[in-house]
Amino acid sequence: MNATIKIGTRGSALALWQARWVQSRLQTLHPGLQAELVIIKTRGDVILDVPLAKVGGKGLFVKELEEALLDGRVDLAVHSMKDVPAEFPAGLGVSVILEREDPRDVLLAVRYAGLAELPQGACVGSSSLRRQCQLLHLRPDLRIESLRGNVNTRIAKLEAGQFDAIVLAAAGVKRLGLTERVVESFATDQLIPANGQGAVGIEARLDDAATQRLLAPLNHAETWMAVSAERAFLHELEGGCQVPIAGYARLEAGQLVMAGRVGSLDGRELLTVQRHGLPEAPEILGRALARELLTLGADRLLALAI
Repeated sequence: MNATIKIGTRGSALALWQARWVQSRLQTLHPGLQAELVIIKTRGDVILDVPLAKVGGKGLFVKELEEALLDGRVDLAVHSMKDVPAEFPAGLGVSVILEREDPRDVLLAVRYAGLAELPQGACVGSSSLRRQCQLLHLRPDLRIESLRGNVNTRIAKLEAGQFDAIVLAAAGVKRLGLTERVVESFATDQLIPANGQGAVGIEARLDDAATQRLLAPLNHAETWMAVSAERAFLHELEGGCQVPIAGYARLEAGQLVMAGRVGSLDGRELLTVQRHGLPEAPEILGRALARELLTLGADRLLALAI
């Protein structure tokens, strides 16, 4: 094969790790294929001094990559699935989702051994409303402060003493080999992860049959099912970074099991539902879970959070 494809990616260390992973997999699967990285700066990479919820949420990390896809500057774009909005521009879509890394959230600290060891009123860094509401439910005394920037920057702020602890996605910390400060991994029923957390997806033009054929072998069926359920759940709730929504699905004994949660920003109210469904119909499970939460009052909590 003598062909060249261009891979669009953000320029952060984690984004580049993910893009190079895809690049390596493609070139191994298709000898002779030349895969080039094209680094594109997104609005989310530029605006670092304002919480995501106040500047537009998840779409900030994908819009410019999607524009590059649409105008032909790149053939595919590599995303963290938790950053991908529920809907795509016409002509684009996620073609494959690679095997998921650890989906959990982790606590990083320098002086403390875990959440229970943090002193009263400790300052914890997180840019996620989902993490904020669940952490405050566990420890109402905590002070949650906004924390933006790439993984290395966030850890540097922790080590500089700006925070007593920070919470990050385990996947990014592990992929970059930055686990030294991890002191606790939260169980997925304690802090339910973000929809798509730990999964890498590849977006491409739907009518680009050649690229679609190259990508197809990268798809991990189990991860695709789980993330499809989570994204259907998110879409039904019409949620994004601006609201505290959590959803996590997994295959268990031949069933697709999913837990969903919506909470108040102060952590005083958490609505949690778990259901199981058919692996071959993940979207049905996700939508049903969302509707059940709505009947329990999730719409009221979401309205308060916006």
